[in-house]
Amino acid sequence: MTDRNRALAATVYRPKQALKTAVMIAPATGIKRQFYHNFANFLAEHGFGVLTFDNEGIGESLTTDLAKCDASLISWGRHDMPAVLDALQDEFTDATHHLIGHSAGGQLMGLMPNYKAIASVFNVACSSGRIKNMDMPYKLKAMGFMDAFIPLTNLTLGYTPSDKIGMGEPLPRGVARQWREWCNGAGYIKTAFGKSVHTHFYDELSMPALWLGFSDDEIANSKNMDDMIRVFTKMPVEKRFFDPKDLGLSSIGHMRYFSSRTNAKAPELWQMAVDWLNKQQ
Repeated sequence: MTDRNRALAATVYRPKQALKTAVMIAPATGIKRQFYHNFANFLAEHGFGVLTFDNEGIGESLTTDLAKCDASLISWGRHDMPAVLDALQDEFTDATHHLIGHSAGGQLMGLMPNYKAIASVFNVACSSGRIKNMDMPYKLKAMGFMDAFIPLTNLTLGYTPSDKIGMGEPLPRGVARQWREWCNGAGYIKTAFGKSVHTHFYDELSMPALWLGFSDDEIANSKNMDDMIRVFTKMPVEKRFFDPKDLGLSSIGHMRYFSSRTNAKAPELWQMAVDWLNKQQ
């Protein structure tokens, strides 16, 4: 239950052995927790406690008509993610607590008032998503989605049916609107500082962090990763950027890191998460 009095759907993965480390997997925009099931299972098999969740308005955390849902990216970071971190601490009391962020899951952690409970961060495909830094022709696709599809569908439907164009689940209009605004400026959420975001902790987070990116990710390209990293002014970030072909893969992009097929062909990628978490104990 969040402090907005919203119940969130979540799944807990418990290791068979005694654990020292627990992880919350913070999802990308509009992605349901089931997407991370195989990865979460893998972590549990390696001795970690794991909690996955659906943000308000997504998957089983949608409890009203979507057009009436007033969730936003800000509420996800300020209310949903802190509630999940509290739940992680309640579930796994004798452990250190860590965040694995996918895209928005890493972007929004600077809004969490309880961020001091996070011992380390492992971010995948996390960037500002700045449209200006994208390459053609994907830039045109992104502009069409952000600057035409989102405003038009928000106006006519009261939400954004992003599922119709392969962009995750349908989005509450506040989420989609902020997504559009932030991707059209530098530093993603930084564009809202002093406007819709008056309290944040991006200048305070100082836990160790590993950020993974991939050369065929048209959203979280290297420039956009750097654009987002700069917003976390005190975070000591280790950035690793890979060409999928060097790992024997045809593609990874923005989403496929969490695929069991990716793990089968390039097990070193999921192992990086295990090694990182073990190193932080």
